[in-house]
Amino acid sequence: MNPVQAATGHRQQVIATGLFLAKFDKDGLKRLGFRSFTEAFNIFGAALGVPPASIKNYRDEFDPFFPNPRHGWHKREFRQHCKEVLDQYRDIDLASFSSLIQSLLAPEPDHDPEDLRESQFARRLATGIAAERYFIGVQPTLAEFSGYTAEDTTQHGCGYDFRLRRSAGEDFLAVEVKGMREPKGALTMTAKEYQLARRLAHRYYLFVVKNFRGTPPHEIWQNPAGRTPSFQRTERTVVEVTWSTTV
Repeated sequence: MNPVQAATGHRQQVIATGLFLAKFDKDGLKRLGFRSFTEAFNIFGAALGVPPASIKNYRDEFDPFFPNPRHGWHKREFRQHCKEVLDQYRDIDLASFSSLIQSLLAPEPDHDPEDLRESQFARRLATGIAAERYFIGVQPTLAEFSGYTAEDTTQHGCGYDFRLRRSAGEDFLAVEVKGMREPKGALTMTAKEYQLARRLAHRYYLFVVKNFRGTPPHEIWQNPAGRTPSFQRTERTVVEVTWSTTV
């Protein structure tokens, strides 16, 4: 079996994530760019659509099998579905298991995981996939979006992540999701997002998930282009390098 072959099935993915944290402990956190287990539980949980406690519980279940400082659930009968995942990935090395976790949670077919620097993976999850799936999980409970059906438009490049409607033919609400690892920090909108926010005005929302390193709260900003304090325009020049030859 290819050592970085993706685990099949959602539960197996959640279990494999807990196994990774038990097997590699703080080295695993550092490899993927997490500063604490709390941050890993929050971001992995949101990205996989499960409570953070589920990731912790699976880590604790595997702890007795590895030389880390925790005892884990050493007095509990080991469950068969966990044994199957342990048998599959017990001997996998840190680099290969890290690649597996990246492929499960933030697949990028044209990206070489070895090119990732520390913290890039965790940052990408927190500011993208984890925040978007956090929104999917809480959207039906939010008063602002009560009765709306959400369509995922994250892959469409349309200037927002979700299109919400109550019924066909009515004006939609556009929701752009932003994630932050810290309680405070800079929030950036692309030119396309900002221009669309100005055009849609009160039908455009920013949904901001903060503090994945602690207890993630969320904020909902309606008409972000018209709010105070306002967003400030920033321009930068990108240098493109090409190589050529004569044929």
